[in-house]
Amino acid sequence: MINIFRKWYDRYLSDEESVLLLVILVVSLVLLAAVGQIFTPIFVAVVLAYLMQGVANQLYAWGLSTRIGVWVATLMFTSAFFAFILGLLPLVWRQLASLAREAPAMVERGRAALSVLPEKYPAIITQEQINLAMNSVQGDMAQLGQLLVTKGFSSIPGLLAVLVYMVLTPLMVFFFLKDRDQILGWATSFLPAERPMLSRIWSEMNLQFANYVRGKVIEIILVGGVSYAAFAFLGLNYAALLALLVGLSVIIPYIGATLVTIPVVAVAFFQWGISPSFYWVLGAYAVIQLLDGNVLVPLLFSEAVNLHPVAIIVAVLFFGGVWGVWGVFFAIPLATLVSAIVSAWPTARNEQQT
Repeated sequence: MINIFRKWYDRYLSDEESVLLLVILVVSLVLLAAVGQIFTPIFVAVVLAYLMQGVANQLYAWGLSTRIGVWVATLMFTSAFFAFILGLLPLVWRQLASLAREAPAMVERGRAALSVLPEKYPAIITQEQINLAMNSVQGDMAQLGQLLVTKGFSSIPGLLAVLVYMVLTPLMVFFFLKDRDQILGWATSFLPAERPMLSRIWSEMNLQFANYVRGKVIEIILVGGVSYAAFAFLGLNYAALLALLVGLSVIIPYIGATLVTIPVVAVAFFQWGISPSFYWVLGAYAVIQLLDGNVLVPLLFSEAVNLHPVAIIVAVLFFGGVWGVWGVFFAIPLATLVSAIVSAWPTARNEQQT
């Protein structure tokens, strides 16, 4: 048994850089799982800095100086940030409150629509099963409403923290853009001077994260914006709320689009029933999903590393459980990081032996 572990150690941890990389990975995972919520504003600022760095780079290409480019990019971000906070969120909240008020009536209409099934298919479903299912739905909705009220009152002290974050986040984005080289230089000063494997992995993942963040934000904006335009044009209720859900659904590959289909179909059904308007909404939603999956995603993520769907789903479940929403958002680049590390580890060892 000792010989087996010794061979494994000699194969994968025989050089200093491999041990250092292992320590960095373990410490990072422990910190994310233990105190990840505390550093959430910093993670948000880093993500937004990656996004705005692309804007700053384009401004540099147009001839603006570094200082002016950083200021313009920060101003653009701050304007979009407060427009989202003060413009879109209140509209979505009003529609969510309206949906919560109408939910009991929707449940009753659903019960009436399902009541004909026992007559048509008595061997498959009974009236008792329908009543049990609808009562369960009503109970869950009542608990959800009570939870929202409780959370609403209990979160009042947290409003001060939200206001602080609204000020700190733009400031951190500005300094991450302005002092990027100094911050990276300080972080790398703790690493060995000779680090070919770490440098190779960092270069690959820096590009991967930047492309993913910028592409995913563009995808969310385009899919959400087109969905809102389509839903509003067709007269669908809660267009802003549903469009926001459709836009955010692209964060979770495969699973998000499936889950968000339920509220879209449900709202359209309870508004119009089985009618031409219902089919128009379903058709528009299907076209949006097809264009997103077959046109937009290949254009935005053409340089992304291909991962098997099973690997993506496992990454979403694992990193989402460890890091919550941000783990879900970064599931694909983190899975790519794991793949890059696995492929680079023996490569570095072989290069040193040769």
